[in-house]
Amino acid sequence: MARLTGARPVAARRWGCAAAFLLLLLTVQAAQKADLSGDATAATINHSLTLLQRLQELLQNGNGSDSVLRVRSAASDEAKVFHTHQLLLSLQSEVFESLLRNQSVITLHEPPETAALFEKFIRYLYCGGVSILLHQAIPLHQLASKYRVWGLQRGVAEYMRSHLASESSQGHVVGWYHYAVRVGDVALQESCLQFLAWNLSAVLGSAEWGSVSVELLLLLLERSDLVLHSELELYTAVEGWLSRRQPEAPVAERVLRSIRYPMIAPSQLFRLQAQSAVLARHRGAVQDLLFQAFQFHAASPLHFAKYFDVNCSMFLPRNYLAPSWGSQWVITNPARDDRSTSFQTQLGPSSHDAGKRVTWNVLFSPRWLPVSLRPVYSDSVSGAIQPVRIEDGRPRLVITPAMSSPDFAGVSFQKTVLVGVRQQGRVLVKHAYSFHQSSDEAPDFLAHADLQKRTSEYLIDNSLHLHIIIKPVYHSLIKVKK
Repeated sequence: MARLTGARPVAARRWGCAAAFLLLLLTVQAAQKADLSGDATAATINHSLTLLQRLQELLQNGNGSDSVLRVRSAASDEAKVFHTHQLLLSLQSEVFESLLRNQSVITLHEPPETAALFEKFIRYLYCGGVSILLHQAIPLHQLASKYRVWGLQRGVAEYMRSHLASESSQGHVVGWYHYAVRVGDVALQESCLQFLAWNLSAVLGSAEWGSVSVELLLLLLERSDLVLHSELELYTAVEGWLSRRQPEAPVAERVLRSIRYPMIAPSQLFRLQAQSAVLARHRGAVQDLLFQAFQFHAASPLHFAKYFDVNCSMFLPRNYLAPSWGSQWVITNPARDDRSTSFQTQLGPSSHDAGKRVTWNVLFSPRWLPVSLRPVYSDSVSGAIQPVRIEDGRPRLVITPAMSSPDFAGVSFQKTVLVGVRQQGRVLVKHAYSFHQSSDEAPDFLAHADLQKRTSEYLIDNSLHLHIIIKPVYHSLIKVKK
């Protein structure tokens, strides 16, 4: 017995610590799973916060430690030492379970950016929670991926998707997109792409525009849902990107051929030809597009469509915020009453249609009810009306032309409604609804929005901020000869 009460073997101490931890954990779980049904005296005793506090103290003080992690980085000659507990690390990470199986001291080599967050990473393994800042997202995700801590990996990815609009001095969405491509996170890639497309004007004037890769730039340029003031704004930004990056000629020419020159007024095209050094350097690569753009503006759209295929992206407007393409509409107290407004847009992007205007009427209803939910009189003696709850209705936005005209021949109108939200002190586009001329409204418009709450994410100072964009689309009247 004397030998048993003396210095115990390492294995005995290790499993003694494990048994104590498991006993404490099982005690808490048993209390949380107490059967509360059928007994008014039943209650849940929850000391999980105390457990977390003790686990933090366990890590901080190294009490009962049975393993040591030495983290080395090229940025420092000294290693960071962590006295840890094999059971806790193995429960969270199969990598640590394998590394600590036959040794109690291991040396890990980390880049400076992940080594700086290793203590935060280990704390998560003990407590299941971690605080995070924008610049820490990528290295923390790298640690979670390397050591296969899947819960933390998913949590950081979700943090990144929900903080795209957060303001940072150098920007972060472009960097997050490039990282998502490297690690194959398709959901994060799509979230970043969508944010960049819907808020491109904000990105064009930021420091992160210069860090956009060729691949990302080409992906953005091929999209028709880009939200920006005009195509000229996009060309100016692309010109600056090309001047800074100086890519090889084939890359520069491919980028320049992605600009939709017919969407730029002839006077602005003349100025670009005279003043743009980038355009002068690569004029031969885009000369045919410039000539086609001038033809597009000079001829009647009906006549132009007889000889050119206008059913392509070059003649499709993006989501331009300039007044000739749509109008802002701020609806105060949007949960209160039906509202209406009207505005005018240019008939089409061609200069031939520059003097022609289309008037649009817009109706907004905060609680429109589908036919199946509308109140009807019952057959009972009382003739009572079926009760209808306010929450049964949904917001509705209807956009119709106030007129018809022979000028509409050969052109249809795509409608886009942007919903602005305030995030981190900035007003950004978070939702976009698009529908064609064949429909007067977007069927899913604000389907999940709660406009009754003043704190709704869809409202800014209790107002709904919309921007309605009308995109005229020309159609070929005859089959284009090949």
